[in-house]
Parts: sequence; structure tokens; C-alpha cells
Amino acid sequence: MDGDIASDGNWGIWGRPLFSDPKVRALERVGVIDVGSNSVRMVVFDGAARSPAYFYNEKVMAGLGKGVPDTGRLNPQGRVRAEAAIHRFVKLAEGMQVRPLVAVATAAMREAEDGPEFCDRIERVCGLKLWVIDGAEEARLSAQGVLLGWPGAEGVMCDIGGSSMELAEIDHGSIGRRATSPLGPFRLTGVPGGKKGLKAHIDAEIAKLTAAVPVTGKRLFLVGGSWRALARLDMLRRSYPLAVLHEYEMTRTDLRETLDWIEAQDLDELRASTGISMARLSLVPLAAQVLRPLVQALKPSSVALSSYGVREGLLYEQMPPELRHRDPLIEACRHAEARSARMPGFGKVLFDFLSPLYRSARYDRLRLVKAACLLHDVGWRAHPDYRSEVVFDISTQANLAGLTHAERIFLGLALLHRYKNSATGSRFAALFDLLPAEDRKRAEVLGKAMRFGAMFAGQTPQMMGTLRYFPKKQRLELVLPAPCEVLYGEVAAARFAALGKALGAEVGLVLRR
Repeated sequence: MDGDIASDGNWGIWGRPLFSDPKVRALERVGVIDVGSNSVRMVVFDGAARSPAYFYNEKVMAGLGKGVPDTGRLNPQGRVRAEAAIHRFVKLAEGMQVRPLVAVATAAMREAEDGPEFCDRIERVCGLKLWVIDGAEEARLSAQGVLLGWPGAEGVMCDIGGSSMELAEIDHGSIGRRATSPLGPFRLTGVPGGKKGLKAHIDAEIAKLTAAVPVTGKRLFLVGGSWRALARLDMLRRSYPLAVLHEYEMTRTDLRETLDWIEAQDLDELRASTGISMARLSLVPLAAQVLRPLVQALKPSSVALSSYGVREGLLYEQMPPELRHRDPLIEACRHAEARSARMPGFGKVLFDFLSPLYRSARYDRLRLVKAACLLHDVGWRAHPDYRSEVVFDISTQANLAGLTHAERIFLGLALLHRYKNSATGSRFAALFDLLPAEDRKRAEVLGKAMRFGAMFAGQTPQMMGTLRYFPKKQRLELVLPAPCEVLYGEVAAARFAALGKALGAEVGLVLRR
């Protein structure tokens, strides 16, 4: 575990790893069933690392809420599909020994007159208690899901489902005012008055929502399947090279152009281009009509996709306060190192060794250095010729929280340079272009620093020596105890020289007698 090598007890600003804490170990296998108006999904989290890993994830597009506004009852075919899915999920959870298994139901179940009867049937047939939550509670849990990915977030969370849409204020990590509305696509299909009637209805509901949650000019966090589909379409329109939805950001201008573009597209062609199911894609045009006036009203500084919502909010609910306050990126990287590195704990030693290069770095830069050091060896099982690609894929494609897309690429590029001296000719070149040239250079320096520091793997911090960096003098020194001079072999010297060249500094070896 983390700490086998780094046993000096000084864990710095990130604190001691919590993997062995009983309260944290209880979260290693948490199951959530979310019975929504459009889909029924079960997720089993491996949540011990603060950043949730998905041990199991399956959904069925049951469409329970389809037709509820007209009939007042759950969709009959949706009931059959939902019951079958829930029954299957309960059996799967038993086999996985999931404890606890929590099930929540949202708008369709709370609005349909036969909702209570269906809940009773699920408990009788499947042995599972469905907790039907109101709109305010749905908003709170979804906002907690956002906080799972963005500790200290500030802005407005907007969660759209099939039958409702919720807003919640997020103020520096706390959840404030909340509101719910009947703006889910299923509820909009029967609005009278044609296009004008629909627009007037949406505008009136948006006015109510924004009066209840009057937060303007801050980041808007989008939660829900329709928003994810819309973001995927934005990626398609912009030819965006990184297909990771979580923390994908759009400007108001980008979003407006995409909404205009969607109106002119054929849904069948979009389905073929994106792989989005028609059940999901068919709701996007209605969701788009809701998002346009919402953005006009809130005037967000940016719009970000959150893949975390109610289900992740339920996991967050069960986390002890000490774990909630941890950096999700660092905890996830610690967990990856503990499971996959050859020498768990060396990531901390490596970070401490390289720290002289980052004495003036801000926290947002320092945490990326820490994350890279923790991940520097997790790709060791790959063939040596492909390790640089494997570690790049891990950082850019892994389910990591607390990481913008630019930061993903920075981390991936640093890890690529840890295994490969040059990134020239890489198949990832299109992704590199998302980083400013200055950040690409910083990633190269970090990668070459890790490449050099890894030459001392297996040594105690004392045996590794220390780095001394003098930026103004453009000089970098390695100070080694004289008995350890033998560790500074030919390959280590070449890598030290490469690091110095990347820094624009002369290098020197200083032996301590």
C-alpha cells in the first residue's frame, strides 16, 4: 500500500492515505439503482479512492415516464421493462455481494397515480425498497454528484431527466437554493399551442426556476442523459479530438452555434455518426429548446458537463467528511499506484525528489506533478515499446475526477515523456494541440524529470540524494552521498543531461562526503 516506501510520516497537504480506514473500506462496493423517467440504471461503485470507479454499470431505456402527462399512469411497456431490469440488477448485486444496495426513483414515479402500487410490486417481487424522492431532494443529490467531481465548485447545477428538470445553487462546495420544474422532454410533448405555445411554456418555467435560483454569471454544470447527448453532438460539430464527456466545457457561443446546428440535422444521420441511441437522441431537440433560454437567463461564465449526478451523489452522501474533502484526482492516482505500480509508495518519494523544481508552483500545477508521480509506473506491465502510449491513454481516458480536459492531456504528455524522450510523430498529436505550447514544454520537463528520478527506484530517499535547482543561474545539481556515486551510471547521466536541456540549465553532480 501507499507508504511501504514513503514511511517518514510526512504526507504534506494531501494527508495520509485513507485506504485502510474502516469507514472508507465500507465504500469499496456500493450499489445504486436509479429508476428515472427514461432509463433504469444500476451502478456498483468501487469508491474507496474518493474518485468513483465503476465496478459495474448497466442501463435499460425503459421509458417509464412516457405518456404520464396524458394518462397519469406509468407507461405499461415501461413498467414491464423496468421491473425486468430491476429484478436482474438485484440478482446481479447479490452475486457481487453488494452492500448496501440503494434504489431511488424520481419524477415519473412520484407523479404517476400507479407509482405507489409499482413500488409495492417491486418490493414484493424483487425484494427491493424503492425510495421515491421529491424534486428538491433530486436536485440536492445531483448537486452532490457534481461536488464529487468538483470539490469546492461554484455555480449552478442543472439536471434534466425525462419528466423534470432541477436547478441547484453550488456555493464553494455547499448546496444552496434548489428548484424543480416539469421541463423534462416527456412533459413537453403534450404542451398545447404548437411551437409558440411550447416556447411560451418553456420561457415561463425558466423564469420560475431562475427566480428561485437567481445565480448568474457563474459556471453551469449540466447533468443528465439529454445534456450528455447534446455535448456529444457539440464534439461532433467541432471535430473535438478527446471523447471524454466529464468536464467537457463549452462557451455560450459554442453552445448557441451547436443548438442552431442541431435544428438543421437529420436525427438518423446523427445517430449513425455518434452511436447515440434513438431513444436518447429523439429527446435532444426538446432538451435543446429548454437549454437555449436557460443559458440566456443565467449567462454562465462557461458550461461544463458532469457525468456525475444522483447516483454519484448517493455515494458522496455515504463518504465520511475527511474523505469528501480530499482531492479526487490525488486519491484516484494513489489508488491506481497501490493496485498497479511495482513499488507502491515510490510515487511520493519521486514527488519529494522532484519538488525543488516546483518551489514556486501554484497548487493547481503542483497537484498535476503529484498525480504524474503517482501514475509514473502504472503502465509497467505493457510492452516497453507501447508503455508511453498506455500511460497516455490511462490519463486521458480513465475515469478521473477533478481534471479538466487540458489537464488530462498535460498529465498524459508528461507520462508519455516519462517513457519516451520525444513526442514527435505521436498518434496523439491532435490532442497535444489542445494545450498551449508553454504547457507542452512544462509537460516535457516533468516527464524527463520523472524519467531521471525513476532511475533510483528502490532506493530510500537518502540514497536518492537531492536536487538543487537555480533557475536564475540556469543550473541543476544532483547531490549524492559519496557512497552512492555508483548509482549515477551512464544511462542516469544521459537522462539527467536531457532534463537539464529541457530546463535550459547546465547540470552537475555534487558528491557529499
